[in-house]
Amino acid sequence: MYCKDIMYISVSKNYFTHREFSFTLKDDIYLRYQSFSDQQDMEKEIQKRCPYKIDIGAVFTHRPKDHKTVKAAAFQAQEKELVFDIDMTDYDDVRNCCSGADICPKCWPLMIIAVKIIDTALREDFGFEHLLWVYSGRRGIHCWVCDEQARKLSPNARSAVAEYLSVVKGGENQTKKVNLYDHSIHPSIQRAMKVVKTCFQDYAVKKQDFMGDEERLDKVLGLIPDESLRKHLREDYGEADSETSSFKWQALKQRVEDAKTLNKQEWKKSWAAVEEIMLQYTYPRLDVNVSKGVNHLLKSPFCVHPKTGRVCVPMDPDNIENFDPFQVPTLSQLCEELNQMGGTEDEKKRLKDYKKTSLKEPMQVFEDFLQKLEKTWKGKKLEQSDMKREF
Repeated sequence: MYCKDIMYISVSKNYFTHREFSFTLKDDIYLRYQSFSDQQDMEKEIQKRCPYKIDIGAVFTHRPKDHKTVKAAAFQAQEKELVFDIDMTDYDDVRNCCSGADICPKCWPLMIIAVKIIDTALREDFGFEHLLWVYSGRRGIHCWVCDEQARKLSPNARSAVAEYLSVVKGGENQTKKVNLYDHSIHPSIQRAMKVVKTCFQDYAVKKQDFMGDEERLDKVLGLIPDESLRKHLREDYGEADSETSSFKWQALKQRVEDAKTLNKQEWKKSWAAVEEIMLQYTYPRLDVNVSKGVNHLLKSPFCVHPKTGRVCVPMDPDNIENFDPFQVPTLSQLCEELNQMGGTEDEKKRLKDYKKTSLKEPMQVFEDFLQKLEKTWKGKKLEQSDMKREF
């Protein structure tokens, strides 16, 4: 099934042989431009090398393992899935529970929000159908867009898609990273706001207590453009620690709403303050460089993360709220489950190994994804046959 996913064999004979893989071995030995003639060749090399991690790259004009024998100008990346990498470390300025590579149930909702927003946007705004969402094994998630038109996008087109989906912009030294202009909100952002509004109270107000002390309060008020409005809010709050985040957030929303009729000048500058704050604290943060490069490598699904031991399992976007990264199986757990497998010998032979373990459900997600993708392959093959008048 794994090879079926990355070969697209019903469309192109060279998809697998010209695809780059990279292996990370013990002691961080990094082997790029690996390629294989078929599934058996790949299995043999994996068994021989025992890589700690496998990354998947582009499909090239020539077999990657022969790149040194080909002129550099002739060896070019032709296509690859459009990919998105969402890393929890990019939210460190707006989460109070963890930092760096750490995650917990209080900040994981950020990934749930990201899947809901990006998945819907890619399907409804761009018409993509074949999206594979994968947990990275530690602190983030990956999205592989496998539609043919996505695989053939140029770097500029990939960058345009990623930029379209990027609302939070600016480096560490920039305070306000979301700016909505012209007193109108783009329909895509309006749709995203529906997701954010259903989650914001529980995530930001309760779990993160995002206005809970002086430092956090200053950070939120720093996102309000109008100085007069900030002053009025300070008066409403009194002592910063005397009221809850829930009270402060409700007071902020009410002040902005009142400004529409009571203080046009305040409202003119801060008409979107509530939406901008909510988006800055929850909207997906994409690594545009990962998405725009056709030659960019991304960790393969079903790898085992070397730090956590967790398997990089596919996730069902329609059931993303029930995905728990802390329940993802580890390699040692899977080995133990196989060792404890009961039943008769005949029953054991009839069941595939993964169906005896905690990988059963993630593999079902993967199988469902492949079945839908395969229908597209077959349709494409029939279309090509008709064009060649092959009946």
